Amino acid sequence: MKSTSSNSDSKSACGVCGRAFAKRELLTAESIRPQIAQYLDLNEPDWRRTGFVCREDVIRARERYVGELLERERGELTDLDQAVISSIAKHEVLTGNVEEMFAERAAFGDRMADRIASFGGSWTFILSFGGVLLAWICVNSFVLLGKESFDPYPYILLNLMLSCVAAIQAPLIMMSQGRQEAKDRLRAENDYRVNLKAELEIRHLHEKLDHLLNRQWERLAEIQQIQLELMEDLSRKGKR
Repeated sequence: MKSTSSNSDSKSACGVCGRAFAKRELLTAESIRPQIAQYLDLNEPDWRRTGFVCREDVIRARERYVGELLERERGELTDLDQAVISSIAKHEVLTGNVEEMFAERAAFGDRMADRIASFGGSWTFILSFGGVLLAWICVNSFVLLGKESFDPYPYILLNLMLSCVAAIQAPLIMMSQGRQEAKDRLRAENDYRVNLKAELEIRHLHEKLDHLLNRQWERLAEIQQIQLELMEDLSRKGKR
């Protein structure tokens, strides 16, 4: 147990940056995926000299590799692409609640406009407003008939009130629609980041599986070769 702990606590240098780390904090050169290893071979030819690489350099190499891969396929990278690449390299969670993100940015006037626009587009508003109109007409045409009604036919005061409601309601609805469009854009950006990250993660998963299968096949071939050599030795001894 002591020898094992001393080996894990012993230090070794990173083949890329040259800094000394405990071996438990380093990755072996054989454990690096072939695509990342090839990228390091091109940009850091001597990185295999110590046999170890620190995690920071692996993350940095993975981020640059994915960035160059996307740039070759899609052309110039956008800020969204850069954010996705950074999240993949650092293994960060990229998904977020769009409603909460948008609610944090909303001012009091924006929230009030959304509520008024939501109420103005509901059956509650239509039925209640229709009831007010009907009551207004009935009061001025029948209840106060023969007396001094406050708004006789053709209901000029009622028309003025309706015009004011329309003039106020229209910009509020436009404000709410503008916020809804901004929310849709934010949701589309979030979906794009999630889909792009999922596509890249699936590609990396396939690369890892291919790497593991190749290593497993090499080990099986070595074991089979050893078995054949043992069988040949046994057959020779049996002939003697």
